[in-house]
Amino acid sequence: MSASLAGMLLGLAAAAGVLLVVTFAPPFRSVRLVDRLAPYVHDTPPPSRLLGTVTEAGLLTAARRLFGPVVADGARLVDRVLGGRTAVRRRLDALGSDTGVEDFRVEQVVWGGLGLLGAALVAAVGSLVAGDVNVLSMALLCLAGLVGGVLGRDWWLTQQVQRREELLLAEFPVVAELLALAVTAGEGPTAAIARVTRLSGGELARELGAALGRARAGVPLAEALQQVADRTSLDPLARFVDGLLVALERGTPLAEVLRAQAADVREAGKRRLLEAGGRKEIAMMVPVVFLVLPVTVLFALYPGLISIVSLAR
Repeated sequence: MSASLAGMLLGLAAAAGVLLVVTFAPPFRSVRLVDRLAPYVHDTPPPSRLLGTVTEAGLLTAARRLFGPVVADGARLVDRVLGGRTAVRRRLDALGSDTGVEDFRVEQVVWGGLGLLGAALVAAVGSLVAGDVNVLSMALLCLAGLVGGVLGRDWWLTQQVQRREELLLAEFPVVAELLALAVTAGEGPTAAIARVTRLSGGELARELGAALGRARAGVPLAEALQQVADRTSLDPLARFVDGLLVALERGTPLAEVLRAQAADVREAGKRRLLEAGGRKEIAMMVPVVFLVLPVTVLFALYPGLISIVSLAR
């Protein structure tokens, strides 16, 4: 690395640092509404830490404490560029997470920063190995790491939602049959849900337990169950909730409906397994046709080809 290039990089870093210091200095920072109202509510006693919830810990909290203003501005920028707050909120609800859209944007900024750092390290190592510095390649690699980190967090959220929905479908037949057994034994839908959530575990049992907790807190049970159906995009779960709501409102028989729904989900699971098996079978043909078969043909024809060449000489 030449002295002029090193000086240029150091000058850019110093200029960026000065710009950040000046931008986020108290005289130039915009005053928040909380800071404006603080002098007028200073007599309000702070809440007890013993009554509060456990504070979140981890990478998100550390990033907010160290780079709070920068991370907040980055989260707002990502939200403006990417958009799709409704889709993000729907996926977070489907995941059963209490994380807000703003917190998710902060996580995207953190992932983007980590991607930028990793790309910068890779570019630095590549420059040291090559013995030359290509500023354009380093900038493009850092940009790719930044964008990849931001989009990678969104992709990972989609993967988490898909895995959770697969778990819900896998647990649904067992939970439905347990509810049918409890209803057949003479318990009402509410008591049956309470018994099943108390005796079983899993994602679906936790969803039903959360709905039952909201109902005990004052929310109508029908509305609490409807929220469970709205949080996911699974048709079997929506039909299951509809059956429970009809049983609660009209007093219709519930046991046979639950057993039929459990049987339908099991049949759907069998069809998915058969479809996955068919796709795997086609995928297995690729190495057989393009790797095993050519090697077999080569071993079969090579001795005869050698013999023909030797006879031709």
